[in-house]
Amino acid sequence: MIRAAVAVCCLFTGAVSAALAGDVEIIDVRYERNEVGRYTFHVALRHKDEGWDHYADKWQVLSPEGEVLGERVLLHPHVNEQPFTRSLSEVAIPSDVREVVIRAHDPVHGWSDDERRVLLETNR
Repeated sequence: MIRAAVAVCCLFTGAVSAALAGDVEIIDVRYERNEVGRYTFHVALRHKDEGWDHYADKWQVLSPEGEVLGERVLLHPHVNEQPFTRSLSEVAIPSDVREVVIRAHDPVHGWSDDERRVLLETNR
């Protein structure tokens, strides 16, 4: 009976680890603000893209309250290009927002737990 419980525990732990191993990882976030106050974000991601059914398919810029301020849809897998960086321009950020959250997604695991908080320059 004890052996069975240990086996089930180990199987469950292994399944959780396998699921978490597939999350999209945010490697780096850079941004620039243009002369009219719009932002361009450059986000570097790493993911074990496997093809059209399992790849990092988008990332978002969120307010601290969770409002989507911008979304970059990734139109194809990056199986042989890891990590990779993609940009999103013309993101409007309200003047009272001092920090944004970057999150990434894949269709198998959903939104990754690996979110990145980015403090914006205060001299805006």
